Amino acid sequence: MVDLAALSENLALGFSVALSWEALFYAMIGVTLGTFVGVLPGVGTMSAIAMLLPLTFLMEPALAIIMLAGIYYGGAYGGSTASILLNLPGTPSSAVTCLDGYPMARNGRAGVALFVTTIASFAGSIMGLMLLALVAPPLAQFALQFRSPEYFSLMVLGLMAAAILASSSPFRSLASVVLGLLLGVVGIDMLSGTSRFTFGWPTLFDGLPLVAVVIGLFGVPELIANVRSGNYQRPQAVRMRDMLPSRDDWKRIRPAMLRGGSIGAFFGALPGTGGMIASFMAYAVEKRVSRTPARFGKGAIEGVAAPETANNSAVQTAFIPTLTLGIPGDPVMALMLGALMIHGITPGTALITSNPDIFWGLIVSFLVGNVMLLLLNIPLINLWIRVLSIPRQILFPAITAFVCIGVYSVNLAVADIVVLMVFGLLGYALMLLRFQTAPLVLGLILGPMMEENLRRSLLISRGDPMVFLERPISATFLGLAGLLLVWLVVSEIRRRRQLRAT
Repeated sequence: MVDLAALSENLALGFSVALSWEALFYAMIGVTLGTFVGVLPGVGTMSAIAMLLPLTFLMEPALAIIMLAGIYYGGAYGGSTASILLNLPGTPSSAVTCLDGYPMARNGRAGVALFVTTIASFAGSIMGLMLLALVAPPLAQFALQFRSPEYFSLMVLGLMAAAILASSSPFRSLASVVLGLLLGVVGIDMLSGTSRFTFGWPTLFDGLPLVAVVIGLFGVPELIANVRSGNYQRPQAVRMRDMLPSRDDWKRIRPAMLRGGSIGAFFGALPGTGGMIASFMAYAVEKRVSRTPARFGKGAIEGVAAPETANNSAVQTAFIPTLTLGIPGDPVMALMLGALMIHGITPGTALITSNPDIFWGLIVSFLVGNVMLLLLNIPLINLWIRVLSIPRQILFPAITAFVCIGVYSVNLAVADIVVLMVFGLLGYALMLLRFQTAPLVLGLILGPMMEENLRRSLLISRGDPMVFLERPISATFLGLAGLLLVWLVVSEIRRRRQLRAT
C-alpha cells in the first residue's frame, strides 16, 4: 500500500527543489540540449552527457542531476524527429520509429507523425513518472529477483517476439536476428580476454560501434535509394490544423499509447533492458493485436505512437534500478551513476532516506521538464519539416557529411566511418533482398548481454543447463519463447496448405 500522506510530503519537498529558479534554469538547458542532440543523427545523449559531466563538478548535486537527466529524456523526445523526416534514428531506441514514421512522412503526414510522437512521448513520460513515484520500491524488489538466467531468458523472449510478431516475414527476421547475434561476438572475450574478429582494430575491441551500425543500416541505404531513384519529394510546410490527428487516428492512438506506456514502464524498471527492447516489444504487440497488420511498415500511426510511448516511459522508469539499487540499466544510466558518486552520493536503497531532496526533486523535475518539452516541441514541428525543403543537391551531401562527422565525434575514430560505410552497403543489400534491419540491430545489442548472462549462469551452475528451467521466472520466459516458435511453425504450415489449396 502507498502511504498517501508520506507521498504528499515527499512531493512537496520535490516541488520546493524543482521549482526553484536554479532548477528551472538547468532543467530548461537540459531538455533543450537533449532535444537538439536527439534530432542530430550520430551525436546522441551519451556523448552530450559525457562532454557536460565535467561542468557539473562545481554545481550542487541536485541541479547537476536535474540537468543531466533533462538531456537524457530530452534526447528521447528528439530522437524520433530524424527517424521520421530522414529515416536516420537520432538515438538507437528510436530506430523502430523509422518503420512507420518515415512512410508517414513520405505519404505527406510528417506533421501528424511529429505531433503524435510529441504527445506519445509526453504521455509515456507521465506514465513512467507516475510509476516511478508510486511503486518504485516494489518494482525495485521485483527487479532484484532477476539473476543471470532470468536476464538471458528475457532476452531470448524479446528477440523471438521482435522477430516473429513484428514482421510479415518471420523467417527473414529470424535470419536478421541471427546475423545480429553473430556480429555481437566481435570484441574482447569477457572471460579469456581474447580478441574475436577485431582484425587488429582497437575500435572493435569494445564491439562494433553502435551509432555507426544503426545509422549505416537505417540511414545510408535510404540516401542511396533516394539518389538512385530520383523520386525525392520535398515536403511542404503544414498548418497547425493539418498537424492534428484525425478522429480515426485518435481512436488508434489512445490504446496504443496505453499499451506502449505499460510495456515501457515494465522494461525500463529492469536493469539492462531499457528503451530499445521496450520500443521493439511495444511495436510487436501493436502489430499482433491489430486487425490490419498489413498496414504496419506502410505508415500505421499506432506503429509510431506505441514505441515512442514505450521508449519515453522506459526512460523515466530506468531511474528505478539506478537510484534504488545502484544498478545502471544502460550506459547513460552508468554515467548518471558516476555523476552521483562524483558528488559524494551513493545510489542505493538508502538514497531515498538519506538524500530525499535529490530523489524527490529529480522526480518532480521530470514532470516540469516534460511540460517544457511539450511546449517546446509542438511549435517547432514546422521547423523540422522545413529541413527537408532544402534542395536535394544540398541536402543529401550535407546529411552525408553531417552523419560522418557525428559518427566520428562519438569515439574520435576514423574506423567508425569505415564501419558506417560497410554497414551502409550491407543495409542497402538487405533492403534489396527485403530483409528487415531492425531485428539485426536488436540482435547486435542484446548479443553480448545474452552471452554474458549465459556464460555466467553456466559457470554458477557448473555447466548444468537446467538452471534456466529450475528458476520459475526464467522458465516462464523460455516457455513463452517456445510457444512463439511453435506458433510460427504452425502458422507457416497452415499458410502453405492454404496456398496449395488455392
